[in-house]
Amino acid sequence: MGISETAKAHFFEGYSCAQSVLLTLAPHIGLSEQTALLLASPFGGGMGRMRQVCGTVSAMYMALGLREGYTGATDAAGKEALYQRVQRLAEEFQAENGSILCRDLLASPGKPAPDSKTTSGHDPRCGEYVRRATALILRELEIPDE
Repeated sequence: MGISETAKAHFFEGYSCAQSVLLTLAPHIGLSEQTALLLASPFGGGMGRMRQVCGTVSAMYMALGLREGYTGATDAAGKEALYQRVQRLAEEFQAENGSILCRDLLASPGKPAPDSKTTSGHDPRCGEYVRRATALILRELEIPDE
């Protein structure tokens, strides 16, 4: 099973969309699994079920920043380069999926994301967004999806 399929499997185990992406990427970006799960935990359901930016997209950005972000307060070139990559990733995700917003991806504006209380508790469409976002950030970071 490839890395992106592993992320999808984590999602159906019950992890949030953001946790599934970041947990799967953790060993590739120098992050412990526990830290990945904690860091990504508020971002599921489009940021705490508010259906804002899709948690998978937020997790892509976290992984990018952790692996290739900038740290200097005056590093304008590093900041600009990173922001260009973020914008390109957003454009690619949107081109493939129609939006980067959870509410648009699930096409039910104004309603909170469903609570996850069933076997997996998740919308099957989101599992595919998890897989696609993971594949996209793997490609960006030049990590083989093996």
